[in-house]
Amino acid sequence: MRISVTDRCNIRCFYCMPDEQIRFKPRDEILSHEEIERFVEAILPLGINQFRITGGEPLVRNDLPGLIQRIAALPGVEDLAMTTNGVLLADMAEDLHKAGLQRLNISLDGLQEETFRRITRREGLQKVLKGILAAQQLPFRQIRLNTVAIRGITEAEIIPLGQFAREQELELRFIEFMPLDAEEGWESQQVLDGDEIKRTLESAFGPLVPRSRPNPSQPAVDFEFADGRGRIGFINPITQPFCGECNRLRITAEGQLRNCLFSTEEWDVRELLRNGATEAEIRNRLRECVMHKKAGHGIDSSDFQRPERAMYQIGG
Repeated sequence: MRISVTDRCNIRCFYCMPDEQIRFKPRDEILSHEEIERFVEAILPLGINQFRITGGEPLVRNDLPGLIQRIAALPGVEDLAMTTNGVLLADMAEDLHKAGLQRLNISLDGLQEETFRRITRREGLQKVLKGILAAQQLPFRQIRLNTVAIRGITEAEIIPLGQFAREQELELRFIEFMPLDAEEGWESQQVLDGDEIKRTLESAFGPLVPRSRPNPSQPAVDFEFADGRGRIGFINPITQPFCGECNRLRITAEGQLRNCLFSTEEWDVRELLRNGATEAEIRNRLRECVMHKKAGHGIDSSDFQRPERAMYQIGG
C-alpha cells in the first residue's frame, strides 16, 4: 500500500506536476495522522504488510516522523519505506530513521545542474546530494536512487549516474517516462526505454548480469554489473508492462483508494473514516477496489483513457 501524505511539493518536475496555478487540496480535506493510522490498522488483517509513504513530497508534511512512528508501531507492519525528492532529507534523515523508517527511494534524474533545473524547474541538486550522503550515514536497510528516463533530456546522464551509483554503492533504478504529467505534454517518442539504457551502461561498465526476482510482483527487472560493483533496475511500464504481477494499491492524500496509477476510478475511504465506519467496512471498501482492478493499464491501446489526475495528485 502506497500512502500519499500530501499533494504539495517543493520542486516542480514537469513529469509530475505543473509549474504554476496549482490547486492543492485544502488542509481539512487531507487525511490526518490519526486517520492514516486507523486506515493502516484496519487493512493489516487483509495481509497487507508493506507500506510506502509518498506525496507530492512527503517531507513537506507536518511532523512526518510522528506519522512514521505511528505506522511503524502497528503490529503486522513488516516493511515501511518512503519515496522522496531528497531536498529536505539532510535535515530529516536521522529523525525518520529513529521513527522507524526502514527503506528510502530518492529521486535523482541527473547529476548536472542544468538537467536538474530543466526537469524540476527549481534549484536544489546540491541539497539532494547532501540528503543522499546524510541517509548513507544511517543504518537504513536499503537506499535506492530513482531516475526518470526522458529522451532528449537524460541520455547524457546515464553513464554519470551509473558511475555515481557504483562509487556510492547504491542501487539505481531507471523508470520510463509515463503519461501522468499535469501539463499533458507526454508523447511516446519521449520514452527512453530500459533496453537502450542497459546497452549504454554496458558500453561503459561491461556486462549487466540478470538477478533473480525474490518478489515476483516487484516492478523492476534487476541486474548487477559483472564486476560486482553495483546493481541496476529497470522499471519499464511503457515498453514492458508488468501489470499481470502488480500488487500495488494506493491511497491519495485526501483518502481515495486507487488500484492502479492509471485508474479512472477511485473508492472513498475518507468518508468512512470521518463517519464512524467500522474496520470491517473499511476492509470491504478496499476489497471492492481490488475487485475492480483491470488486467492492464492499456497505454498501448487505442482506447486508452488518461487519468484526470497527475502524478502528484495520485501519489507516485
